[in-house]
Amino acid sequence: MEVLCEASGTNACPSGGVGIYNPGYWGMNIERTKVYRATMYIRSSESVELTVSLTSSDGLQNLASHTITGDKEDFVEWTKVEFDLASSGRNTNARLQLTTTKSGIIWFDQVSLMPSDTYMGHGFRKDLASMLANLKPRFLKFPGGNYVMGNYLVNAFRWSETVGPWEERPGHFNDAWAYWTDDGLGFFEFLQLAEDLGACPLWVINDGASLNEEVPSATIAAFVKDVVNGIEFARGDPQTAWGSVRAAMGHPEPFPLFYVSIGNQECFKHYYKDNYVKFYSAIKASYPDIKIISSCDASAISPVNPADLYDVHVYTSSGDMFSKSRMFETSTRNGPKAVVSEYAVTGNDAGRGTLIAALAEAAFLIGLERNSDVVEMASCAPLFVNDNDRRWNPDAIVFNSWQHYGCPNYWMLHFFKDSSGAALHPSTIQLSNYDQLVTSAITWNNSQDGNTYLKIKVVNFGSKAVNLNISVTGLQTDIQTFGSIKTVLTSGWLRDENSFQQPDKVVPAASPITNVGEQMGVVLDSYSLTSFDLLLGSSQGLHSVSGWRLHSSM
Repeated sequence: MEVLCEASGTNACPSGGVGIYNPGYWGMNIERTKVYRATMYIRSSESVELTVSLTSSDGLQNLASHTITGDKEDFVEWTKVEFDLASSGRNTNARLQLTTTKSGIIWFDQVSLMPSDTYMGHGFRKDLASMLANLKPRFLKFPGGNYVMGNYLVNAFRWSETVGPWEERPGHFNDAWAYWTDDGLGFFEFLQLAEDLGACPLWVINDGASLNEEVPSATIAAFVKDVVNGIEFARGDPQTAWGSVRAAMGHPEPFPLFYVSIGNQECFKHYYKDNYVKFYSAIKASYPDIKIISSCDASAISPVNPADLYDVHVYTSSGDMFSKSRMFETSTRNGPKAVVSEYAVTGNDAGRGTLIAALAEAAFLIGLERNSDVVEMASCAPLFVNDNDRRWNPDAIVFNSWQHYGCPNYWMLHFFKDSSGAALHPSTIQLSNYDQLVTSAITWNNSQDGNTYLKIKVVNFGSKAVNLNISVTGLQTDIQTFGSIKTVLTSGWLRDENSFQQPDKVVPAASPITNVGEQMGVVLDSYSLTSFDLLLGSSQGLHSVSGWRLHSSM
């Protein structure tokens, strides 16, 4: 910053000084009484008198200020300066500005402003991370697909350049989605977030391929060594070379990294299978307990191309997604399980996240639930999007600097957050001339109240309401008279969406079940996802669910 005006005289600076500002990403959300940590590196050959302020976007509202002063010798070398700014007001479109009335040149580097109060104290926005935590995720896949590859390898995600002090990370251009990232959200932060969520980390590695390039097998060794080093960073003893880097970042205990995905749907690439075997062998030699996920499908996996799991991506229309509830019914029951690491309804009726898209995905997930003997895990994609930079629709959670909302598919996931570790029970549908229903039944334990519930989920993907007679047989404990809940996700139009203006337009609605019993009649709304959580007695015996009878009200 070169300042040409003076503190006084004929070339005096304006009373507020002159300088530079940064609005962050489409404005900073500054809240009243909240504290924000400012960090920057400063260098100058002259004395410094600098005001650091949080202001409105036009500079007229001053929310907080701090003055940095120093003699000529104080900033001859790069000097790190840190301080807190406590805001006296609120502004959702604020900026950080650096001003002075003193002529001269000041150099700045790594200027940062972060809220002091973040999720688990690790830098993530509390509102967004809490939305994720409320889904009870059992694993977190990172850094992502195209993001880890890049359009070209020069712009691929390099884990080793995203760890250590954040100000020393070089950053990279994310050419897959066209923005620069300083990699403050790096390999360590992904691992930390998974731990804070109580989720298993699933690391998608760069295996020497970008969207437009590929490293031949003869020269892949450096990439293989880099991946083994990355696992050492996550799991190694603090005395190891890379484990010591993690320990220096404040986490001496290893992270529980047990899943590694080799590449991102790259089985079609020329060198993938040969390179894959090299990664597989090197990882297993050092970490035999790690489960390795192949980009090839089950038919390509063999003793010479082994895998613990195989990756599946499903992007399709709502109608096709609904039909894919039967996708794994004919899969072989032997061999590696599937990881459905990316799935989403796309196309015209997906919009920016519609009811019909969410219902189709719910039917697909019920199909995965019913075939959990051959499907290990599943995750929707994409998870988050900034409303100011939508490169893909739909997404589960939308946010800007100060707001957020869940799309219908986010709220749909709440119906499945108790499925992991639950017991699946047989269920049947007996209804002719109506094929728009998909259902499953599980028993799950509520860790908060210690109660056990029989959860029956039903998707009605059709335009007709259905009268449903539920018959539950084989219970080894009674259904309780009170305490059962019915939850419904539906709306007035199948393409209804949520928004900042109407964040709760399509959200689940819960109500008590008054006619609960082993035989009970209920109504399924058209275009709806319904969950019946039936409170069971204290006995922990096995249960079976069978003999469903459905009668249409058409």
